[in-house]
Amino acid sequence: MTRTAKTRIVCISDTHNQTPSLPKGDVLVCAGDVTNQGTVREVERFVRWVEKTDFEVRVVVGGNHDITLDESFYEEHWRSFHNQGKQSTQECRALLKNSPSITYLQHESAAIKLSSPTGPHTQFSIFGSPYSPAHNLWAFGYEPDAAKALWDEIPLETDVVVTHTPPAGHCDQQISKNNRAGCEELRRRLWAVRPLLHVCGHIHEGRGVEKVTWKDSIDRAPFLEESIEIWTDPGGGEGNRKQSLVKLTTGRGNGNGVPLIPPPTTTTTTTAAAAKSIGGVKRAGKASYSGPGKGGLPSEKQLDSLSLIDSKKARIKNSLNHSYRNAIRDVARRSLEEEDHGWNTGTGGETLVLESRISRDEVRWGRRETCIVNAAIMAKNWGERGSKRFNKPIVVDVDLPVWEE
Repeated sequence: MTRTAKTRIVCISDTHNQTPSLPKGDVLVCAGDVTNQGTVREVERFVRWVEKTDFEVRVVVGGNHDITLDESFYEEHWRSFHNQGKQSTQECRALLKNSPSITYLQHESAAIKLSSPTGPHTQFSIFGSPYSPAHNLWAFGYEPDAAKALWDEIPLETDVVVTHTPPAGHCDQQISKNNRAGCEELRRRLWAVRPLLHVCGHIHEGRGVEKVTWKDSIDRAPFLEESIEIWTDPGGGEGNRKQSLVKLTTGRGNGNGVPLIPPPTTTTTTTAAAAKSIGGVKRAGKASYSGPGKGGLPSEKQLDSLSLIDSKKARIKNSLNHSYRNAIRDVARRSLEEEDHGWNTGTGGETLVLESRISRDEVRWGRRETCIVNAAIMAKNWGERGSKRFNKPIVVDVDLPVWEE
């Protein structure tokens, strides 16, 4: 059996030029929007701050606000942001790529080995990407038909995934807009890859943690989750000096969350359209939904069946069920509005079945749980008026394999 050791990963995102105090750890993960508009001065300040932090490894991806890191976007649109002086994309990227203590990932993978004499001597594979669904004039945006091919590039053997965008239905709720803004194709890829940890940001209001247990089947999309555990922040509340800690090292659960919520049994299709390349970004088809409820949506009876296993948590049941219901409805509604491509559909309410050409080799069977962390530091939405509010970094303790005895 492979020996493992506890590794502390400190997660942050959406710092937007802030330099918050960070707890000690082995690995720092920054999931994008480290600046407001990606000027050389902003990037320099961020790099100087990160290099001084107390971590053996520091992993950074960009976000939609880090516009100079997206060279093609910036060349076309720089006047909309920096009309008083064009910034050097090469210099901004070099500040991150050439830093001896930063692992900068732009839709690519890296192998991490912790070798400090005082560290855990663990290893893991990591994939980092700055992309998010296109919205207004911001960097690293992609259209819906590009999403599948884009996220299919996450290698199956990845242990830690870092993306700026959250997946659909998980840590992506925009409470102020009564909306969910995550990416459905990213969610489907996470089901296939099943990383131990997924760190994201982008949606400030979605800050939080969910531990997902994936289904071990390929015929029940989009309800790919067997169960979801919602984290209760032990460091939440004004004046609370505790860390926002997630424990994945002992037993089942994080020690701070609530019991599991069984999802409904309605089914949906996924896309099987062949990917094609458009403008340098791979594109793919869309998805469609069908189910037993009105208009293909989950029935009220199914939605009402959501319940917490532990009756002692009844006081938070309604709020959690409301949140999960909204996630289910949003995923189904978005799928219903899109076209149907390449799926076997039944009649008379029969279940839609995933095409047989989806190979079992395309899914990482054996691993079933993924901890999804939205680590947004900025609590308010971008451009929202009023005094700034900030969240704490989220600290994740996880067992990883030791690379030397």
